[in-house]
Amino acid sequence: MVYSDREMEGSPPRLEGELLRRMARWGSRGPEWFVRVAPPIVGLVACAVAGERRRFVADNLRRVRGKRGTFHEALDVARLFTGYAACLAEVLGAGATRGRSPEALVHGELHLRDAMADGRGVVFVTAHTAGWETVGPLLSRDHGLEVMIVERAEKDRAASAIQDRAREAHGLRVAHVGDDPLSALPLVHHLRGGGVVAVQIDRVPTHLRARAVILFGEPARIPEGPLHLAAMTGAPILPVFAARTGHRRYEVELHRPVRVARGAPDRVLDGAAQALASAMERFVRARPTQWFHFRPG
Repeated sequence: MVYSDREMEGSPPRLEGELLRRMARWGSRGPEWFVRVAPPIVGLVACAVAGERRRFVADNLRRVRGKRGTFHEALDVARLFTGYAACLAEVLGAGATRGRSPEALVHGELHLRDAMADGRGVVFVTAHTAGWETVGPLLSRDHGLEVMIVERAEKDRAASAIQDRAREAHGLRVAHVGDDPLSALPLVHHLRGGGVVAVQIDRVPTHLRARAVILFGEPARIPEGPLHLAAMTGAPILPVFAARTGHRRYEVELHRPVRVARGAPDRVLDGAAQALASAMERFVRARPTQWFHFRPG
């Protein structure tokens, strides 16, 4: 999974320091009742104090679903913040002995089998939606996949280490890449070995190449990275989106694979990019409070 700027599931920067992650990990290993109750409270506190982020979330929800009235919009914003806090606690609770194991209901599993049948690895494209870092390992376990999370290095290395250990406890591989073009070679090697590289497409840092699409009726951009990986390796691109439906319960939607041939012309790349953006849009429109989009970019 390529994180556009190393924020777990799109988290607000001020909510992602080392102290909070340590607190979340500690809380996630408490009694089951505490793990259920504490994260929503933390999420409400974060919602109350993060004024700028709260306003951006409200504006983004209107972009997705239109105006709903002051009360309902405030309720949706609170649901998004509390959902994020719950997901963070469940991710950082990897390896805890208390509580039940995560469960996921998967829709479109045949699309995954179709993509795997090519024998060239699979590029997952997803977004900052609820539960991916819990659902990814479940797909890995059930289908014998090696999922590689690929991201840019985070400035706060101590906080990054906490997150990486949690991911590794889930059975995910973590690779950090930089601006050097050669840093992408491990991704190509992983795909050619039949592995999975997962990429989030809902953010594009200013220095990365992107392709224009229409998203929620407006011009937008998605990163070109997954398209180039697919063209270089022959790996199909599989849109995969997750939603949290309850405590350690998730729902996963797999969409039809998108295939990009080596040397594909711009019109083909444009069509593939729009297909990926449209798949994300359909999922987010149905579950807008599951999209952890806290700031522009």
